[in-house]
Amino acid sequence: MYTIRELTTRSTKYLEKRGIQSARRVSEELLFALLNRKRLDLYFDYDAPLGEKEAVRYKQWVKRKGLREPFAYIVGEVEFLDLKLKVTPATLIPRYETEIFADLIVKSLPKAPLEVWDVCTGTGCLGLAVKNRRSACRVKLADISGEALKVAKINAEKNHLDVEFLEGDLLTPFRGKKGDVVICNPPYVAPEDYEKLEEEVRAFEPKKALIGGLHFYRRLALELPPFLHSKAKIFFEIGRGQGKDLMEIFSESHWIHKKCDKDWSGHDRFFFLEYDKNFQ
Repeated sequence: MYTIRELTTRSTKYLEKRGIQSARRVSEELLFALLNRKRLDLYFDYDAPLGEKEAVRYKQWVKRKGLREPFAYIVGEVEFLDLKLKVTPATLIPRYETEIFADLIVKSLPKAPLEVWDVCTGTGCLGLAVKNRRSACRVKLADISGEALKVAKINAEKNHLDVEFLEGDLLTPFRGKKGDVVICNPPYVAPEDYEKLEEEVRAFEPKKALIGGLHFYRRLALELPPFLHSKAKIFFEIGRGQGKDLMEIFSESHWIHKKCDKDWSGHDRFFFLEYDKNFQ
């Protein structure tokens, strides 16, 4: 039987040999997640023994991390703007930038019963964050991936949020409907930039949810108008350096109040605009 100290020490050495950065912290955080304990609690209990089942599972987790599998896939969930979300290899792992994006969206919306669509929803993180903070909104989550929608449904249930799920390509599931708010974090990595992504992203996260470049924004610029109420708000997460391109893609006069915001690293990341049918 191992103590917590012995296991984390062994795991740290194992991960260091495999080139994992901050190996000590990673080994500790895996254990904290496994035991559902806070870091400070374990520091005061570092010489306590770990049960056999927990030790076996922990070793499996450490081996997976040694193969550079993302932490979120190993532990199976992430925290996101007051929510706990399940993640699987069928979905991208929500990034901190996306959490900032969700917070910006929520703060810009009134406390009114708006029709909100989260297109390319993945884990459901954006739409669920809106529903959690703006409960009067009627939120619909859509994705072309049935596997991703299964994850989003689990996340809605575990966070006790009542939303609707639609499966299909981009706006196809919304035919015959009109929305007040459209949120979309589509695949936006350009094909030529894919190989520049971190190794663990390329090896483990769904390629289809990453590569798209400007394709989906161009489609949305053409396809969105019939689906929108006048004064509808649109929110996009975008890739580095794509702000200027989106200004051009959404250059038609019915797109108003266009704005590109940067993330904390100073890169283009969030694009906001509104639709006014009177300018068509």
